[in-house]
Amino acid sequence: MDGSTRDGQAGSERASATGSAREPSVHQLRLFLVLAEELHFGYAAQRMFISQPAFSRQIRALERRLRVQLLARSSRRVELTPAGQALLPEARTAVEAMDRVRHVAQTQVRQIQGRLVIGSIGAEAQQPYTRAVLAELRARHPALELDVCSLDIARHVLALTEGEVDVAFLVSPIPPGIETLTLATEPRVACLSADDPLAGRTSVTVAELAERPVVEVPPECPRTWWNFWAVDPRPNGTPVRYGPVVHDVEGLFLAVAHGEAMAFLPAAARNFYPRPGVHYVEVSDLSPSTAALAWMPKNNALPAICAIRQAARAVAQRTPSPGPGL
Repeated sequence: MDGSTRDGQAGSERASATGSAREPSVHQLRLFLVLAEELHFGYAAQRMFISQPAFSRQIRALERRLRVQLLARSSRRVELTPAGQALLPEARTAVEAMDRVRHVAQTQVRQIQGRLVIGSIGAEAQQPYTRAVLAELRARHPALELDVCSLDIARHVLALTEGEVDVAFLVSPIPPGIETLTLATEPRVACLSADDPLAGRTSVTVAELAERPVVEVPPECPRTWWNFWAVDPRPNGTPVRYGPVVHDVEGLFLAVAHGEAMAFLPAAARNFYPRPGVHYVEVSDLSPSTAALAWMPKNNALPAICAIRQAARAVAQRTPSPGPGL
């Protein structure tokens, strides 16, 4: 190989490396999409659970890599530039494509390894019906690896729909487009600060709780789901006031214990979540909640999901009338 050939090859390799370095990451594109929705660096950073300075650095790095200004910034507002508007649909397509690639890859790995990833919101993993389903599944398929993980309030549905988990033990209402198998029903109770005047009561009505704010959830959480748990709207039309935003059950209990807001929870929370400064009170006129095994219809034929559905049906047949999950 002569000198000119070597120099040409080296130059080509350097150009390739430089071009690769300028390519935006999927993470940066995802941040850009969130910022395009919020048009506020602070709110967008909160949604992505990173600091605002770190968020801003990633957006600036994205602009440098693309060599184009995507946003017009001022002290009062953030706007997409024409280039940002043009990039927006392409960025969304790229992120969605990568999400599909990741989902297919994860599904294949789980099938090859005989692994089932199971999500659970709140204390559902500890409920008698959940433990019965998992015990039945282990007895039928001892070689199947079960990975049970806890899902936070904000992303419990997204974890299922985006393929982070294969199946999930969830509580109603479950959004359309998700297959479910009902496992149990149970009452809902009011979760109040120990200092609340109603905390010493054995029972209250929804109307008696009308003046108390309810904890709020992040925008990723399905609104119809939280409306059910916030009892919004109230039966008499009273508007619901919301308190601080919480991302998980521990944040919820902290807000309640400090008297910042109240919450409605499944009755089993009394057993699974005893917390200092928190009292549970029965609500006499509140409809019950339903617990269910949930999965995506497109995964109906996957062997591991078929196996857990069969185990759940076997447990349900032994206890045909869903009862309180206490």
